[in-house]
Amino acid sequence: MTYRYFLTYSGVRLPLNLVGPLEPSDLGNRNTFFRASYDADGRIATLEKLVYGEVELAHIYSYRADGTLAHARVTLGDEETEVPCDATGAPVRA
Repeated sequence: MTYRYFLTYSGVRLPLNLVGPLEPSDLGNRNTFFRASYDADGRIATLEKLVYGEVELAHIYSYRADGTLAHARVTLGDEETEVPCDATGAPVRA
């Protein structure tokens, strides 16, 4: 799997908007960063926040054929949350 690396993200809507691209050579001096893999259409498939080498937060995204977000699985520590999304890609609230 090929990763791209980022400093942080902006906004709160899923999928997260990663900003501040980092080169792999930049990671040696960083305690915290995000890494992401992308699907064949260039959309974020997985996203992880690494803190001191450990995954603190993870998102796994799936998309509909039209490109809207269909589902997200968010893991924070030991807690995992399934987030279904409506036809616009917005999270469905229970």
